[in-house]
Amino acid sequence: MKGIYWLLILLTGCQTTAPVIIPVNKSPSTVVAKAPRKPQEAAKYRLLGLDYQKQKRLSEAIKAMQKSVDLDPENAIGKVNLGWALHLASRDIEARKVLEQVTQEHRDNVFGFNALGIVYLVMGDLSKAVETHQKAAKLKKDNEIAYYNLSLAYHRLGRYEQAIIEGKKATKLEPNNPHPLVALAVIFWDQGNLKHSKEYYRQAIVLDSSYRDLSYLEHLVKAGFSNGQIQTVKKILNYSL
Repeated sequence: MKGIYWLLILLTGCQTTAPVIIPVNKSPSTVVAKAPRKPQEAAKYRLLGLDYQKQKRLSEAIKAMQKSVDLDPENAIGKVNLGWALHLASRDIEARKVLEQVTQEHRDNVFGFNALGIVYLVMGDLSKAVETHQKAAKLKKDNEIAYYNLSLAYHRLGRYEQAIIEGKKATKLEPNNPHPLVALAVIFWDQGNLKHSKEYYRQAIVLDSSYRDLSYLEHLVKAGFSNGQIQTVKKILNYSL
């Protein structure tokens, strides 16, 4: 709270006693109790949530991860996990709220910025997606996730040259991932360079032959591609084979 300095008084004795926070310019009658952190118990719920997430039991994953945050609200990774689980469950408004809080509280947490940038991208808030992934790239220079998503965002903004620069960074850092290659194929296609588009798409096929299958392309929505970008990939596939 602006203008108020807080004095933390730790009560000794019983380990379960909660710390009490007293604003120094307020009377003791306004004492606010703060629940003690339980990091070990919180860690168990985080692992449980991740296990549920792997099983695609997202509702249970969210509940477990919310419990971990309740037990250890200062843990950044716990909040990132919760935000990401909400995103996977298509609850992006809630995910954005959680992840915005993480990045405000922990300005050096690259995982939080990566996750928030993806949520912005999926929600179509391209300017914020770019801004957030730029911050993530500054925090971690070899952040292939940030560069890849920047390529998708810049493409949708019509900034093709910058999209190509970011996409090439992603392919260099993660050469065995076909997604950046497909993104570059889309960018070059819309730029009118069909030759380069075909070359990049064929590189993606070498890494994953599933890209020969038209129905397989629908999975790209999970990789941050917009519906319009996926439709372009389908055109590239027909042109490349």
